Amino acid sequence: MTGRQPLAARALFASAALAATLALAACDPEGTDGDAAAPAATTAPVSAPATPGSPSAAPKSPPAATKSAAAGKRTLTEAATAGGLARATGDAQLSDVPVDPGEMREGMTLVEANYVRKAGGSNRPVLFAGVADVPEDPSKRREHLWRGLIDYATGNGSTGSPGASTAYPAGPLGGNLECFPLGADALCGWVDSSTAAVALFPASSPADAAKQFALMRADLEH
Repeated sequence: MTGRQPLAARALFASAALAATLALAACDPEGTDGDAAAPAATTAPVSAPATPGSPSAAPKSPPAATKSAAAGKRTLTEAATAGGLARATGDAQLSDVPVDPGEMREGMTLVEANYVRKAGGSNRPVLFAGVADVPEDPSKRREHLWRGLIDYATGNGSTGSPGASTAYPAGPLGGNLECFPLGADALCGWVDSSTAAVALFPASSPADAAKQFALMRADLEH
């Protein structure tokens, strides 16, 4: 009897060691327990302007679902026609830069132009302002452009204070497109990985302005 006790004890000890080893392997079969999987990407909610005249609805970066579509640098062009609207000529075209684009550094591109809508709408043109190859977060540049556009709009016929900003389909170029009311007018802006642009749509609802702006974007951004 006494000669079997050490053998039984060793067998019991070996079984316990094997069980412990299997338990550890089940917890971390590849020995990578320290490399936790990255959490799923989330999209920041859209919010209303923080204060009148200072819309802050844009997320800090384009939503994860569309960021891949907006990857890579793009350029802006002063297209002769944008979304079916003709670039203004003669006295209606811009003679200066009415919207402050913010600091412009080497390699960046600025486009500001008036676009004339079809007969029957407001006789005030759609003012477009955009910056390409933005080195900082493009959403911050859009905020700057929006503030300048509000100042321009209120000095050229727009009334009231900015309303809540709403996100709309950005189109095949991805990124984020939002519009908000300013009295009877609408202001829109898009942002992607390297460009930020805004536009004033006189006598237009935000929803209608968003559709038109998405069409214009296809001609203005490449």
